[in-house]
Amino acid sequence: MYNLARDLLFRLSPETSHELAIDLIGAGGRLGLNTLLGRQPALPVTVMGLTFANPVGLAAGLDKNGDAIDGFAQLGFGFVEIGTVTPRPQPGNPKPRLFRLPQAQAIINRMGFNNHGVDHLVERVRAARYRGVLGINIGKNVDTPVERAVDDYLACLDKVYDLAGYVTVNVSSPNTPGLRNLQFGDSLKRLLEALGERQRHLAQRYGRHVPLAIKIAPDMSDEETIEVARALLECGMDGVIATNTTLGREGVEGLLHGDEAGGLSGAPVRAKSTHTVRVLASELGGRLPIIAAGGITEGAHAAEKIAAGASLVQVYSGFIYRGPALIREAVDAIAAMPGRKRGNMQ
Repeated sequence: MYNLARDLLFRLSPETSHELAIDLIGAGGRLGLNTLLGRQPALPVTVMGLTFANPVGLAAGLDKNGDAIDGFAQLGFGFVEIGTVTPRPQPGNPKPRLFRLPQAQAIINRMGFNNHGVDHLVERVRAARYRGVLGINIGKNVDTPVERAVDDYLACLDKVYDLAGYVTVNVSSPNTPGLRNLQFGDSLKRLLEALGERQRHLAQRYGRHVPLAIKIAPDMSDEETIEVARALLECGMDGVIATNTTLGREGVEGLLHGDEAGGLSGAPVRAKSTHTVRVLASELGGRLPIIAAGGITEGAHAAEKIAAGASLVQVYSGFIYRGPALIREAVDAIAAMPGRKRGNMQ
């Protein structure tokens, strides 16, 4: 059923089909029909103090505005992450800005944090029935100077804190000018310190600690990745997501749209993302959980991320190409890993 729907949607432009798919998944969720496509596999794990129904989640970017939370949850994900959302609505980059590369099971996007703003997302979260773990991914508006980016992140954190299972801080999208500079040195530490201080204040206000995870790029050197890991530990962050899309074009050379500007996701980023997970895991030594994303197009790839040191995985492009079957396949592959201890992957 999913393959038929995908083939029909792929006849439309990528962004049109994306918007239509969100509408359909959202409608299916409201009617309770999406369970016909895939039921949630049970493989509970505890990470960041949260219990996840299974370790396979939806990555941010598919449901930027939280318009189809219930719909995605019914497809079998162990957790759902929405966003990236910014304080104010913004249209994103000029179209076309989304490109399929089916020969490589890949996607290139330069969307530019197009979203309806944090207030719209908050309304959608409040309206959702989903009671599983919900991640909310936050970013900065494109017209906010990088030196004032912390203001945007804090504004979003204030509004989503009491609604989120965890909050992801996106400092790694390649499509907002200057954003990736926030991953380095004093800029990163100032941001993390401000977020940590606000997190403590909000935890007292709401009586609940909401974990903060930082999403990083796959394009850093090992030394830069290690420095990020040390900063996350020093500033008391709760988790790290590895990785966002890549600016590299390995694996799509010569393909139609392979030279488009933007971030590359899907199968070609798999090795680079997994390498980043290994570097993080080696430096962190279990002191901070890793959520792995990037290039998971079959169950074995999810198990590969866990073996590299991740506690949870997320899918995006692989889900677009494979559908709900990928969720079940990934959960089964993780469950079958030799020596895996059930129930806690912290």
